[in-house]
Amino acid sequence: MMKETWRFIDSGNCSAAYNMALDEALLDWHSKGKIPPTIRFYGWNPATLSIGYFQKVEKEVNMDAVKAYGLGFVRRPTGGRGVLHDDELTYSVIVSEEHPDMPHTVTEAYRVISEGILEGFKKVGLDAYFAVPRTEEEKSALKNPRSAVCFDAPSWYELVVEGRKVAGSAQTRQKGVILQHGSIILDIDEDKLFDLFKYPSERVRERMQRNFKNKAVAINALRATALSMEEAKEAFRYGFEKGLNIELEPYTLTPKEEAEVQKIAQERYEQDEWNYRK
Repeated sequence: MMKETWRFIDSGNCSAAYNMALDEALLDWHSKGKIPPTIRFYGWNPATLSIGYFQKVEKEVNMDAVKAYGLGFVRRPTGGRGVLHDDELTYSVIVSEEHPDMPHTVTEAYRVISEGILEGFKKVGLDAYFAVPRTEEEKSALKNPRSAVCFDAPSWYELVVEGRKVAGSAQTRQKGVILQHGSIILDIDEDKLFDLFKYPSERVRERMQRNFKNKAVAINALRATALSMEEAKEAFRYGFEKGLNIELEPYTLTPKEEAEVQKIAQERYEQDEWNYRK
């Protein structure tokens, strides 16, 4: 059986606004039939705090700490909670809701797309599996998250190793297209991460940070030898090809496409009205 060919873009380390703009542009181009399904790998320069579409900056984020650390800041077009994009491989998947291999429910589509990430973890020697909230308490925690920090708890079908979350993803559906993007964490600075949010008291922060250690873990904390970014890219590119049964064909944006992405970045993701909106 012939494997379907998807486009593969490795855009390297880019600004927060550019990263979100390119994901949005890819979604738009795919909805218009201009490009095939696409998988993209990227990083962040500078390291960035991204928040979910529905989060309230004033209530949840310590912007003084974001600035003191010299971090970028951006609101994602997807839901979910705050993510510190630092030492990680970020991915996005753009594919039509009508694709024959894509289930119609959000959670099942997560599962199918995340097969690629699962295979990547296996490739780097980690025994990952899908999280499935079982108890009513776990399901309720997904609806009413206690923390503004993304990696505080696994959602449906997110990847877990030894009971701790190793990758966080978020999804949106617009114009008949699924955009799923997420973080594959190589290393994590927990103190820095927790400095970026607001808490009712120092005691609450300490408790949340203590709990976090039991709920989330970075790849390099689980391996005898550190995984480099290049090794991670190679492993997860292989993972997506195997998990989704596709072939990935490298692609570089044209000057016209680049200009379109820059325009979206300037008009939306660089604007305070978008990033700080109530």
